[in-house]
Amino acid sequence: MLLVELLKALFLGIVEGITEWLPVSSTGHLILVQEFMKLNQSKSFVDMFNIIIQLGAIMAVIVIYFKRLNPFQPGKTAKEVRLTWQLWLKVVIACIPSILIAVPLDDWFEAHFNFMLPISIALIVYGIAFIWIEKRNATVSPKVTELARMSYKTAFLIGCFQVLSIVPGTSRSGATILGAIILGTSRSVAADFTFFLAIPTMFGYSGLKAVKFFLDGNVLTMNQVLILLVASVTAFVVSLHAIRFLTDYVKKHDFTIFGKYRIVLGSILIVYWLVKLFL
Repeated sequence: MLLVELLKALFLGIVEGITEWLPVSSTGHLILVQEFMKLNQSKSFVDMFNIIIQLGAIMAVIVIYFKRLNPFQPGKTAKEVRLTWQLWLKVVIACIPSILIAVPLDDWFEAHFNFMLPISIALIVYGIAFIWIEKRNATVSPKVTELARMSYKTAFLIGCFQVLSIVPGTSRSGATILGAIILGTSRSVAADFTFFLAIPTMFGYSGLKAVKFFLDGNVLTMNQVLILLVASVTAFVVSLHAIRFLTDYVKKHDFTIFGKYRIVLGSILIVYWLVKLFL
C-alpha cells in the first residue's frame, strides 16, 4: 500500500535528517534500517533513494547559512564579500579529490562494501579513531579557530579525508570532521566546513546517481516521486534542527560520545550478522 510506503519514507527521512550531520554515517544508517524495514521498491530505486533524499538535508544548510554563503548578500562589506568568495574557493578545492578518486570508484565500492559487515567494521574503526583523536587533542590547542584563516592546502587535505567516506558506514561528515581536527582546526571550524563542503559534494553525487538511474532505463512512477518527496522534505525539516544541535554541541563538547555510539552500534550489528549467518 502507498500509505505504508510513505510512512516508511517519513521514517527514513527522519533517519537521514539526523545522521547526515552527526558523524555516524547517514547512508550506513539508511542501509541498516532498510535491513529491517524495506521499501517495497526495486533495488535500483532504493539505491538511488538513499542518495537523492540527502538533497533535502543539504537544502537545510543552504537555508540556515544563506546569508553567510551568498557573496551578493545586500549589506555585506567588500571584505565580507571577498571572504565569502574565498570560502567558496576552498570548498571547490576540497571537492577535487572526490572528483578525481571517489567518483570513478563509486560503483566498485558500492558493489563490494554496501553490506552489513563492512558497514559495521567502518562504524567501529572510525568510532575508535574519534575517541583516540579526541584523547590526543585533549591538551592540544587548535591552530585554526576561524574558517577565514584556513589555508587552501588544509581545505584540499580535508577533501582527501572526505574521499574515505566512499566506504559505506564511514560517514562523510565523520571523515571530514575527523580529518579537519587532525589537521589542526577547531571542532566548530571542522563542523562548519563540513556543512559547506556537503553542498556541492552531495548535489553532484545525487545528480550522478539520478543520471545513472535513468540511463539504466529506469522510470519513476508517481508513487516513487511521492516517496522521494516525503523523505526529502522530512530530511530537510529534521536537518534544520540537527545542524543547530551540532553547532551548539561542539562549542562545549567533543566527539567522543559519537565514537562510543559507533562502536556499540557496529558491535551489535556484527553480532546480528553472525546470528543471521549461522541460523
